[in-house]
Amino acid sequence: MSSTDWARQALQAFDAVVQASDGFCSRPGQRLMAEQVARTFSSATLGKAQEGDDQAAPTRCIAVIQAGTGVGKSLAYCAPAIALALARGTRVLISTATVALQEQLVDKDLPALAARLPQPFKFVLAKGRGRYVCKLKLGRLAGTGQADEAQDDLLANEADEAEEAGDRADRARRPRHETEARIRWYEAMAQNLEQGAWDGDRDSLDTPPAPEVWGPVAAEGASCSGKYCPAFAQCSYYDKRRALVGAQVIVANHDLLLSSLGARLLPELDNCLLVLDEAHHLPATALERFACSMDLSRLAWIERLASHSLRIGELLQVPEIAGIPRCAAQLRQQLQDLARSVMQLYGAELGSHEDSGGPARVRLPGGRLPEPLVAPLGLLLGSADGFLQALHATAKALRTQMREQPGQARRLSMLYAQIGMQAPRLEALHATAQLLLQDATEGQVPAAKWFTLAPDGDRRVLQAHASPILPGAMLRNLWSTVRAAVLTSATLTSCGQFDFFLHETGLQDDAAASTLEVPSPFDYTAQGRLIVAETRADPKNAAQFTAEMVAALLHDMARVKYGALVLFTSREQMRQAVAALPTALHSVVLVQNTLPRAQLLGRHAERVAQGQPSVIFGMQSFGEGLDLPGRLCESVFITKLPFASPDDPVGQARAEWLRSMGRDPFSELVVPATAIRLAQWAGRAIRTERDQAHVYCYDKRLTRTSYGQRLLKGLPPFALEQRAPLSGGATAPGAGQP
Repeated sequence: MSSTDWARQALQAFDAVVQASDGFCSRPGQRLMAEQVARTFSSATLGKAQEGDDQAAPTRCIAVIQAGTGVGKSLAYCAPAIALALARGTRVLISTATVALQEQLVDKDLPALAARLPQPFKFVLAKGRGRYVCKLKLGRLAGTGQADEAQDDLLANEADEAEEAGDRADRARRPRHETEARIRWYEAMAQNLEQGAWDGDRDSLDTPPAPEVWGPVAAEGASCSGKYCPAFAQCSYYDKRRALVGAQVIVANHDLLLSSLGARLLPELDNCLLVLDEAHHLPATALERFACSMDLSRLAWIERLASHSLRIGELLQVPEIAGIPRCAAQLRQQLQDLARSVMQLYGAELGSHEDSGGPARVRLPGGRLPEPLVAPLGLLLGSADGFLQALHATAKALRTQMREQPGQARRLSMLYAQIGMQAPRLEALHATAQLLLQDATEGQVPAAKWFTLAPDGDRRVLQAHASPILPGAMLRNLWSTVRAAVLTSATLTSCGQFDFFLHETGLQDDAAASTLEVPSPFDYTAQGRLIVAETRADPKNAAQFTAEMVAALLHDMARVKYGALVLFTSREQMRQAVAALPTALHSVVLVQNTLPRAQLLGRHAERVAQGQPSVIFGMQSFGEGLDLPGRLCESVFITKLPFASPDDPVGQARAEWLRSMGRDPFSELVVPATAIRLAQWAGRAIRTERDQAHVYCYDKRLTRTSYGQRLLKGLPPFALEQRAPLSGGATAPGAGQP
C-alpha cells in the first residue's frame, strides 16, 4: 500500500470515530492536525531494510504541531496513528510529561477509541521499574525470606543516606514504634501482594509511601538480577513488561523514553510511531536526565560497598577484586582531599550564602575548573574507574553463578542486590568527575559546574554538580534513532515563532522536521479579557512590588463569585499573600501543599458546586495541566511574569556562554522560555467554548516594555485592558471586573 493510501485510510478511521462520538461537532483544526499526523506517519520508512530492498536512506518524518486549547489533540493523533500502526503492522508509543495526561489517555481516551475503531487494539501504561516493588526485597524486609538470608543485610542499604554516620544516630533515636510500624507496613504489603490484593505498583497504593520507606523495596535496575531471580515469574515489573509485548499502543513518559534509549525497554524507535505530547517539557527533561552530582561529605557507603564486593568476590573467586581495598581507600581519601580543596577555594563564599533559605551554591565561571581541583579529580576518576571494573566483574560472576546454580538463585540474587543498591553512587561519582574534568575547547559548549553546601541535621553536606547546558545537543541522540514522530502541545511557539522550541529540541537544522500551528477554536476576544493591573512599584523591587501587588490582588479577589486560580512566582510571595488575607477570605482560599493535590481540587469543586467562592493559591506546577472549566476557574490571577529563577546554575552558565558568543541571553533565552510559561498560565482560563473568564496580570512590564510586547504575541487574543494604580497601592475598580 502506498503512503497516500495509508494516509487516506487513517483519515477515514479518524472521521468515522469523530462521527460516532457523542455530541459530534465539526472541528476544522482537529481534522487539520489529524491530516498532518496521517501524512507524517504514512510517509516515514519503518524497520530495518530487507535484502533486495532499495538501499536508499530511509525517509524520516517529524511533525511539530502546536494545537491550541480545545482542538482535541489526543483524538487528532491517537485515531490516525493507531489506524496506521494496525495497517502497517507496527506500534504507537505515546510519551507525556505528566501523570495526569497519562491517566487521561489510559483511563478515558484510549478506551473510548477502542470502542469505536473497527479493528481491536491493546494499550498499556509503561512505567520505570522503580515504580514497582521487588518481591525479593519486600520478602526480606517483611521477614518472609529464608533463614539463611538473614545474614545478607539489605537493611544496611535502606536508603540513599540511611547509613551515614550522622544518620545512624538519627535512626538510633527513632522511636521503636516507628520502626515497628514500618515493619508492619512491609508485612501488609507482602501479604496483599501474595493474595493478589495489590499489583505491586507504587501508584496503586492507597497512601503514597515516603521515599525512605519505598526505596528499600523498589525494583531498581542496578539491584535486579532479572531472569535469574527466583521471583522473576511473579515479578510485578516484568509482568508489566510482558504486557508491553502484546500491546499496539504504549503510553510512557519523557524521562522513561530518554533513559531507555538503546535499552530495548520500549519499542524500537526506528520501527514505531512516536507521539510526544506535552512536548514543551522535553528539553528540561533532557537536561535533568544528563545532569549528575556526587557527595563529597557522606562517604560511609564506600566502605560498605567495598566490604560487600570483597566478600562476594571472594566467595565467587573473582580475581579483579584484589584492587578493591586500594581503590576504596584511595577514593575516600581523594574525596576528602577534594572537599578540603573546594572549601579552601570557596568556603567563605559558600558560608556567606548558607542562610539564604536553600543550599549555598557557587558556580564555576565558564565551566573552568581551578587548577587545585584538577589533580584530585583526575586521581578520583582513576580510582572510581578501577572500582567500577571490579564491580562489573563481580556482577558478571554472580549472573554466571545464578545461571549455573539455580538452586542458589535466591541467595545470589540478594547478594547481587547488595552490590546493586550502592553501585549507582559510584557510577554517578564517575560520571560527575568526568564532566567536571571536561574542558571546553574552542568551539565547544562548556558544561555547567557548581558546588553546594547544605545543612543536614548537625552536619553540612558538600556536593559537586555538573550538567550539559544545551538540551538540543542531548536530544539529537533521540532524533538519530527516530523515523516517525509527532511533537505536540498547546504551547510550542514563543512570541509567535517555533524557532526557540526547535533550537531547544535540536530540530532546528533537521530536514525531516516540519511545523504546523493549529489555532484554538475558542473566540478568546469574546470569551476572555486580559487585565493588566499596574503597580507603582517596579516588579524588580521585590519588597515594594509584593506589598502593592498583594493589596491589588486582595481587592480583586473580593469580587470572585465562584472559582479562581492565583499563580505565584515564589513561595515567599505566596506566603505574604496568605499572611495578608482578611478573615473573610481565609475560608475561601485553598493553598497548594496544604492538602494532597487531588483532595485540594476536590474540595475546590465541591465549594463551587455549592455556589460558594473558592480560590486556589498555587505555583508553577499549578500553572499547567489543571483543567478547571466553567465556574471552576472564572478568573486567573498572575502575580508576576514567570521568569525562571535567576539562581539556576545551568541557566546562568548558558547565559554566560551566549554572552561570550556576542549574543543576548535575555532576548534569545529568557524571553522565549517565559513566553511559553506565561501562555500555559493564561491557558488555565478558557477551557471550553462556553467559558467566560478574566486573566489578571499585576506586572506592568507586560505592556510597558518591548519584550512584554513580544510576550503578548504568544498569548491568546484576549480583549486587553490596562488599569492604573490608585494611591495606597490598590487598583481602581471599574470595567473588567467579573
